[in-house]
Amino acid sequence: MHFKLLVIGTSLGGFSALKVVLGGLIPPFPLAIAVVQHRHKESGSLMSGSMQQYTKLSVHDAEDKDELMPGHVYLAPADYHLLIEQDYLALSVDEPVCFARPSIDVLFESAADVYGDRTIGVILTGANHDGTKGLARIKARGGLAIVQDPATAETRTMPQAAIDMTRVDAILPLPDIAPYLVNLLCRARS
Repeated sequence: MHFKLLVIGTSLGGFSALKVVLGGLIPPFPLAIAVVQHRHKESGSLMSGSMQQYTKLSVHDAEDKDELMPGHVYLAPADYHLLIEQDYLALSVDEPVCFARPSIDVLFESAADVYGDRTIGVILTGANHDGTKGLARIKARGGLAIVQDPATAETRTMPQAAIDMTRVDAILPLPDIAPYLVNLLCRARS
């Protein structure tokens, strides 16, 4: 299977979880990575600089019409939805979804609609149900659904909701997610 995009969604406790996952993905990483981390609308762009310290991949705050490039991490900016279009990103200020902007569901659903079975979706720690519908759509379109084991999540609500709603492909402890992805993508290239 030839994957095109990795999408990751997280909320409460997400920065720590993202450090572990992104820190375990080493260049040359063959996929573009789009991330929604729920954060306050006034948080600015400090997150990308902070996250860059923990990964060798290139981390950016996503900008409208950014081209999707393998090995690059695109973080949804504060107070904008991040959407996937064919080979590039789009930003939106549409109404919040699940009380969140950026919304994980918006990112995951748009990724599933564009890339279908070439999408990998990952749900990490979080305190609400955002991402459950989006992960279900990724799975319905033939993509891969991975969820952090709720027992290893700082806040288990989001990963548990995803597991309850979707027949996921893998439920993994946080430290095992990056090695799983690396191994999966190595096998896919073989």
